[in-house]
Amino acid sequence: MSILDRYIVRAILGSVLLVLLVMLVLGGLVVFISQQGNIGMGQYTLADALWFTLLNLPQQAYQLLPITALIGSLLGLGALARGSEITVIRATGVSVPRLAAAALIAAGILVAFEAVVGEFVAPQLQEVANEQRAFSQYNTISFGGGTGAWVRDGDLILNVAQQSGSRQFGGMQVFELSARHQLLSIGRATHATAAGHDRWLLENYTASRFEGHRVTALPPARKVLHTHVSASFLGFTVQDPQQMTMRSLWALISYLRANSLDASPYVFAFWSRIARIVAIVFAVLLAVPFVLGSMRSAGAGTRTMLGLAIGIFFFLLQRLIESGTIVFHLNPLILAWLPTALLATVTLLLLASAR
Repeated sequence: MSILDRYIVRAILGSVLLVLLVMLVLGGLVVFISQQGNIGMGQYTLADALWFTLLNLPQQAYQLLPITALIGSLLGLGALARGSEITVIRATGVSVPRLAAAALIAAGILVAFEAVVGEFVAPQLQEVANEQRAFSQYNTISFGGGTGAWVRDGDLILNVAQQSGSRQFGGMQVFELSARHQLLSIGRATHATAAGHDRWLLENYTASRFEGHRVTALPPARKVLHTHVSASFLGFTVQDPQQMTMRSLWALISYLRANSLDASPYVFAFWSRIARIVAIVFAVLLAVPFVLGSMRSAGAGTRTMLGLAIGIFFFLLQRLIESGTIVFHLNPLILAWLPTALLATVTLLLLASAR
């Protein structure tokens, strides 16, 4: 990496970090205010709300990084343009592709940061935050001892064992009753994973059905259990697909497809995570043609407003497409890449026309 590359990379990353810190302060304040209504529920205190907010900051950083990368790049390169440093660099014979290559180095660092935070930091810390909040609020439900938690949902009685993972319990027993409260079956799964607000995936589920004077044993198998008993009621909140790791999403997609279940929300979430990471590259590159064009002398406020407008449009388009994919059963793979494809098209066209 040359001195010029380091200089440009330092200017971009410094501005991106500053913008990200500001956005996290604002986002954390919003989350903290939203938790005020939960304070006093069970043993949930003001300190718990603050801790919940802090643990959610990495997830917010992951979601906001494409927007902050765009705004930070505009501000960083814009500051160089306003100081005529970009003009001097161009006068020495540095071409637009060469400037774009230096910006790509900064984009690569941001992409690596986004991938690590999104896959190994943010989901895990958010799960810890959700668990802490849920156990504080639902303190009347105990997972201590060997009996676990007992909950009834209509004709089902569930006994959930102690939590063994971020979205899993050590096991679940299912007692099915008839309309006359007669026992129809007893089943047990070694692991129970929440797959939605009303659905559980049971691993190694074995059951005994009572039919008259005969008992029928069912072999171990996977089972999808539909119940109104949500994971949040049992002590932790079910993750939104957008907040799951790519490894978890891919495993869940494979399982749902193998059992002929709808995996569209998870397919969209999987590819949109990859597309969001790729979008950082084009968000950083988009700043290059702007600082070389008519906005090279624009102020920081103008560049910030431009970055916010583009970033908000990107965010809203992604949310709109997410809703359309789920409601209208559209192709999740194509639509997950649509916002990033539009951003890439605009960026490449502006770079091609930059002088």
